[in-house]
Parts: sequence; structure tokens; C-alpha cells
Amino acid sequence: MPQLATGFRVEQGVPSSCEFEIKAPQLDEVVIAISHFGLNRADLAQLAGHYPPPVGASDILGLEASGEVVAVGPAVSRLKIGDRVCALLAAGGYADHVVVSEQQVAVLPDEISAEQGAALCEAYATAWYNLYEVAGLQAGERLLLHAGASSVGLAALQLARHNHNPVFVTAGSDEKISYCQQLGAEAGWNRHQGDFVAAVQDWGGADVIIDPVAGDYLAQDQQVLNLDGRIVVLGLMGGRTANIDAGRLLMKRQRIQGSTLRNQPLQVKGRIMRALEQNLWPLLRTGDCQVIVDEVFPVTELHTALTRMRENRTQGKLVMAW
Repeated sequence: MPQLATGFRVEQGVPSSCEFEIKAPQLDEVVIAISHFGLNRADLAQLAGHYPPPVGASDILGLEASGEVVAVGPAVSRLKIGDRVCALLAAGGYADHVVVSEQQVAVLPDEISAEQGAALCEAYATAWYNLYEVAGLQAGERLLLHAGASSVGLAALQLARHNHNPVFVTAGSDEKISYCQQLGAEAGWNRHQGDFVAAVQDWGGADVIIDPVAGDYLAQDQQVLNLDGRIVVLGLMGGRTANIDAGRLLMKRQRIQGSTLRNQPLQVKGRIMRALEQNLWPLLRTGDCQVIVDEVFPVTELHTALTRMRENRTQGKLVMAW
């Protein structure tokens, strides 16, 4: 194992290459030699200075990666050197090595490639956590997914389809809507055609809404939310201010909750990863759920890939290869 790793940290709003020391793994930690890492919108927020890593975390960018275990700490019990793995990270993914607790790591199914492994953790962990732990989505409940063709949206769509929840998606093009319908969405709405309220109401309304947009969307969300419905806000693509109808909130017993995954404690991330191993891995093996990779870029094209994500020209995950 080398003593130095190469990675990318933020300098003046852009990712800048650097070298840093690879620390020896402690207790339940493992060292992963990273082959691929996934890009996430949280990375853009960190580059813009709006989403710093949690206290004590690395200043290296990146929330997910795949690779091979090359060293283990003395208390590691689930993993061994040579395991092909994916990792859900608080930071450190934009590097060729990372040190992380084994609780945040899972052995990849044989059916999943390293490229797919780098696209798996953040999307499916976010989808699982917010659908089933935060929103408490129940069988038969109706789900509205904004940014349905994003990596999180596609993961949530497939999980909901498998659990027999009707899904309505919004997205930025007819092509993206069509793709979501191929994966199981009942209906969709192109956001460039105006607000989605009438379309979702005609569909039957929503019991749960996963919203990475916020801003003006929240008032519209309230209008289509059924009695006892839940809105989970995952991002601020539409802005951080919104008008809330307190009367509708009260009389329809609506719940609006913000949710972030990055700064969750280790125990929560470990619980989510074990839930994915138990519930998602079998679906990946049978093909009932897929890991949607839009494109794989060489790490030398990191700036190009980030620009494409910033411009919303994606349908699934962008992945970088060392």
C-alpha cells in the first residue's frame, strides 16, 4: 500500500489535485484503493462553499466510491483484503485511496461492476432512507418524485415500483419522462410546461413527495398532497425560500421535513448499508433493480463531468475512473 494518495479538494471554487498521507486503519476501519467514484449535487454545493464536510471529516471531495480493500484495522470483522466493495462516505471519495469504517462499506454483488458500484451508494442509500425511514412510505401509497431522472429519483422509482407504490415523476424533458415510465412510473410532467399541480391532482394526488427542488415547488407540493401526506426536502435546487400555506398544513395534517444523509452519525449510515445489503442486493442480482450509470469519465475530465451535472444534462449517475 502506498504512503501517499492523490485526491481533489476545493480551492477557489474548483476541485484541485493534491497529495495526502494515507493513515493506517484504526479499529474497524479499512483502506480502499478506489477505482471509481460517483459525482453528486452535494459536491457542487461544497465547491460553491455552501456544504462543508462534517466536523472531523476529510476536506477531500466525494461521497461515494468503489474499489478494493487493501488494508484492515484490528477490529474489522466483516471485510477482508481483496474484497471488491462500495462505500458511502462523508468525504474523501475524490481520491485514489480512502480510510473508512467498515460499517459504511459493503461487498459488491458479482453482478455489479466497479463503475456501477461507484454509482450505487449515495443514490440508493438516500432513496431508501428517505422513502422508508423518514417518510415511512407504506404499501399502496402514492409517490411523487421531483427530478425523477436524477440518480436518486431513478433509485427511488425502482424501489417504489418493486414495493407496488404508484409513482408520478417530474423532470426537465419529455425524453427523461419517457425513460422514467420505462422503469415503471405511471405518469410524468415536463417542468418546462408550467406547474405540475393539475397533472398530479388528476392522477390522484400524492401521499409522499420526495423534493430536491424546494423553493416555489413547496407551495405546489402542498396543493397535491393527500390527507396525512409527507413532503421530504432533499435539496434546494429551486432556492431556499418558500411560501407555506399554514392552513393547508394544519387541516390536511401535512408534514414537511428536511433530510440530509452526509452528516448522519455512523450508526445510521451503517444501518442503511445493512438494509441495502438485505433488501437491495437481491434485487440487483435478479435485475429487478438497476444501477443507472449515465457515463463514465476518466479522472482527467473531472471538470467536464461536473459542468455536465451542473447543467442538468444527466440521466442517472456520472462516474469517474482512475
